[in-house]
Amino acid sequence: MNSPAAQPDAPPQPVSVATAKTGALHTIQSLLNIIVAAIFIITFIVQPFRIPSGSMEPTLLIGDFVLVTKLAPSTDASTGILPSGRIHRGDVIVFYYPIDPSMHLVKRVIGLPGDHLKLRAGRVYINDQPLAEGYAVYRPTPPDNFRDNFPRLQSTDPDIDSRWWIRMRNLIDDGELIIPAGNYFVLGDNRNDSEDSRYWGFVPRGDIVGKPLLIYFSLREISEDPDPLAATADAATPRGRHPGTLDLLTSFARWGRTFQIVR
Repeated sequence: MNSPAAQPDAPPQPVSVATAKTGALHTIQSLLNIIVAAIFIITFIVQPFRIPSGSMEPTLLIGDFVLVTKLAPSTDASTGILPSGRIHRGDVIVFYYPIDPSMHLVKRVIGLPGDHLKLRAGRVYINDQPLAEGYAVYRPTPPDNFRDNFPRLQSTDPDIDSRWWIRMRNLIDDGELIIPAGNYFVLGDNRNDSEDSRYWGFVPRGDIVGKPLLIYFSLREISEDPDPLAATADAATPRGRHPGTLDLLTSFARWGRTFQIVR
């Protein structure tokens, strides 16, 4: 019995020019939607920043990349898009540097409007009560009366802004600094190595950009010691083993800090 003859393959159907154009337009439209959404988010909701100094260590390290949530202009209201602009004691904030508004700084809010603030032996007192600060570190440094016993009018410091020195003298009562309405007093967590409100004054509410939300990437410094976990792992490897390509490619970042919430 003869088998039926094989049917020849159907010739490929040509793609119409109109279909190709529709596909290309759809791709371009999707890309434009993504770009518009990204611009909207960066403009109105969050903004990326890189930490340039060690004044907020150990909370934030040099090379940390953080996403900052922008705040509503009002101190209380929420716009529905932006979170409430209310600032609390202990908040970490990003703001325009009062001396050079083209720069952004990041510090922690210590004093609120109306507070009476002083430092004694480096410890903060608010309204004559010591402030519990689990986030602050005090690394060994030579004594500094102005830094550690602020406000101190008997001695000055070459790093103090002259305009702040003049203004501060009119805001001291019985050895305490009175924080005026609409202003905030900020300090770095690395308390003995931070140029902050002690040296250049208050942060006005209108100069606050937002609050760091999380660390989305952290770039290790060239001179920095390797990750302790990585060092432990290396110690367990046979002698003579050289770091592999993967080790070299991954050692440039602090992967353990990725997606950490900033507190």
